[in-house]
Parts: sequence; structure tokens; C-alpha cells
Amino acid sequence: MISARNTSNTVSYFILLGFPCRREIQIFLFSIFFMVYILTLLGNMAIVYAVHWDHRLHTPMYILLANFSFLEICYVNSDVPNMLVNFLSITKTISFTRCLLQLYFFFSLGTTECLFLSIMAYDRFLAICRPLHYPTVMTIRFCGSLVIFCWVYGFLWFLIPVVLITQLPFCGPNVIDDFLCDLGPLLDLVSVCVPIPGTVLICGTMSSLLIFATFFYIIGSYTLVLRAVIQMPSASGSKKAFSTCSSHLAVVTLFYGSVMITYVSPGSGQAKGMQKFTTLFYSVLTPFFNPMIYSLRNKEMKDALKKVMGCS
Repeated sequence: MISARNTSNTVSYFILLGFPCRREIQIFLFSIFFMVYILTLLGNMAIVYAVHWDHRLHTPMYILLANFSFLEICYVNSDVPNMLVNFLSITKTISFTRCLLQLYFFFSLGTTECLFLSIMAYDRFLAICRPLHYPTVMTIRFCGSLVIFCWVYGFLWFLIPVVLITQLPFCGPNVIDDFLCDLGPLLDLVSVCVPIPGTVLICGTMSSLLIFATFFYIIGSYTLVLRAVIQMPSASGSKKAFSTCSSHLAVVTLFYGSVMITYVSPGSGQAKGMQKFTTLFYSVLTPFFNPMIYSLRNKEMKDALKKVMGCS
């Protein structure tokens, strides 16, 4: 037990391999992802500002969307800046403390995103399936309570796994074949030192419980919503409701599709290099596509964005 505690101090930093390739390609990748990062920030900030500026959008649906866009800004800032630095870095190192902090914030923000997607599905369910009850149930005050719940619970859910990981012995291997401090690669490094079936089980169970509980809730909500949309007598009302729901379902598909591949069984030994690409998809590309998905299929949001940009 004493030796295990001592070996945990032998690792003071980790090496994030990222995307190993020639220096010229690293600079090219830096340029691409830097543009994606800037456009992601601008797109999501535009939605936040449009909802704040346009009083017609001060409704629960758009308040949730603005918070979701702000969440996406936080999400990309938890991993992309460090990834960009590593493209230009020679050593590609990150300290032990910074690595664990990145792990905590990255997973906490991911948990918050799952909760927000569930709350947004609940909002659409009430609006379409229970329209008479919607104004009395989904008040601005209740919507604010849901937003606070998502943020607070999101940062509490993954606290236990991170605390457990800080107690594990990192006995020497410190090379992470990823562009961030992710759960699976860190557990793989520890498993080289000692067997950790209990920690892997706890992390896998908590990840799976969160992912599947929120995913099936969203699917169940939208099954009822789509059934109600199909039964609508008005073609225009049906089209508008379907447009709003299809945007949310597109985001859910992009996010959960890649997340399930990555985190249902962390440390289970995925194909080499596969995890970093699935992580890249939902942590970098999904926040990039979200503003386009939500704005292009929503007339009110398009009108507000045009006014914000001075196009009308």
C-alpha cells in the first residue's frame, strides 16, 4: 500500500500525443482547428446575444437555447485551446494537476450538456403535447430553476470519479494517445501499474447511467412529440413544430452517437486511435455545427441574428 502511494508521485506531467504527424501538417491542422474554434465561439455568442437583445425571444425555449450555446462556449474552451497549443508545442506536456482539472471540467460540462438536451426535450414535449398547460408549467421562473439544476448537478455528477482517479497510482507511463486528458486513456495508464476493476466499473456505470438515462428520456419525449405533430390538423403548425424538433434531434444524434461509442465502457480497449476521433467529433465539431443547425431551421432565430448583424 505504501509503495503504491509512493509510485503515484512519480508522474508529475503527461504527454498528450494528439495527432502525430509532420511539423508542416501540425501547423496546417492548427490553422484548421483555430478557424473552427473561432467560428464556434462567434456562432454560439451570436445566439446568446440575439436571445438577450431580442425581447421576442425571451421565452423558455430560447432561454434554454441561449444557455445551451453558452455551455458550448465553455465546452470548447475546456479542451480546444490546449489542443491548439499542443499543435505548435515540441514537448506536448500538461501537468498532472492541469490534466485532472481538464478531465473534471470536460466531463462536468459534458454532463451538463446531456441534462440541457433532456430539459430542452421536456420543453418541446410540454409545448406540443400539452399546449394548454405549457404557459402555467414552463414559466420563466421554473425555466430558471431548470437551468440552475443543469449547471449544479452537471458539476456534481462526475466529482466522485475524479476524486477516485486522484487516488490511483500512476507508476510511470505518462503518454496519452489523445489530444486531451480523457477518462479511458488515464485509466489505461493506471491499469499498467495495478488492476483497477472497481474504479473502471464505477466510472463506466456512472457514464452509462447518465448517457442512457438522458438519451432514452429524450427519445421517449420526441416519440410523443412526433406523434402529436403528425396528428396536428394545421399543416403550417405541423411544419413549424417539426422544424423545431428536427433541429434538436439533429444535435442529439450528433452528440450522443459519438459519446456512446466513447464512454459507455471507458478503459475497455477501443481500436487504437478511434477514441480520439470520436472525442474530437462531439467535443469540437458538434459545438461548431450547433449554431447552424438551430438557426438555419428557425425563422425567429434567423430574424434576430440578421438584426444583430445589421442585415435588416
